[in-house]
Amino acid sequence: MSARTATPAPTAPNLDIARKRGPWRRVADVWVYRELLLNLTRKELKVKYKNSVLGFLWSLLNPLLYLVVYYVVFQYFLKTSIPVFAVFLLAGLLPWTFFSNALGAGTTSIVGNSSLVGKVWFPREILPLAAIGAAMVHFLLQSVVLIGALFVFGINPAWGYMPLLVPALLALVLFLAALTVALSAANVYLRDTQHLLELLVMAWFWLSPIVYPYRQAYDQLGRWGSLYLLNPMVSILITFQRIFYNKVSAGPIPILPDGSVWWYLRNLAIVGMASTVLLVGALVLFGRLEDDFAEEI
Repeated sequence: MSARTATPAPTAPNLDIARKRGPWRRVADVWVYRELLLNLTRKELKVKYKNSVLGFLWSLLNPLLYLVVYYVVFQYFLKTSIPVFAVFLLAGLLPWTFFSNALGAGTTSIVGNSSLVGKVWFPREILPLAAIGAAMVHFLLQSVVLIGALFVFGINPAWGYMPLLVPALLALVLFLAALTVALSAANVYLRDTQHLLELLVMAWFWLSPIVYPYRQAYDQLGRWGSLYLLNPMVSILITFQRIFYNKVSAGPIPILPDGSVWWYLRNLAIVGMASTVLLVGALVLFGRLEDDFAEEI
């Protein structure tokens, strides 16, 4: 009679690896799994427009609708003094839409992919990052509307400030990554997070210079005006506006800060460095919470 040798079952890698992975190892693992990140980004885009006749055209219709509504309200009813208000609005609205859409989708990304989280091991941080990737694709598509508005209204962008576009996007993505990684983990245990976020984003919108000029808020705050830049989105939004709207004033009415390229770059660098620190903290928090994701979902 031959003895049968039992093969020990392999230990699940997710718990052991998760406890030992520090922030830098997590970043490295995301890079190793970058193909999965791209595939999940594609999946986010396909699911959003599944069985849709217009498909990605909806990405263009969304900012067009916002443009028409805000333009009519502020140009004809509230009588804004900002010239070519449509371009000013789009220059700030598009990066804000990228921010709000990515933040909302990223916060619910782990809960929304519960079947995937419970089956196989992979860096869970990829899920909120994929939401950011999908939102960025929409942002790039919606930028076509802004470019079209520049032609229609005869606005020349500030070519000398155009190199700031890359650091502005980088600062925005870093800030988004920090927030979505932390909030996606918190939302697994406290589902109120996603609902509270909707209210906060609504308030955040009005605290950012999108439908009103930066200088209006800055001047109203008086000697506390510099504190307005503590809102990270302010530095990012006014950079987009400086590049594409390219008007620092309308006669005697100030609109944007008349700073040099280096002034804008300094502010973006501060946002980028602060976001990097926040991202490290978010990855540490994520590592402490992710062990029980499958059970909590």
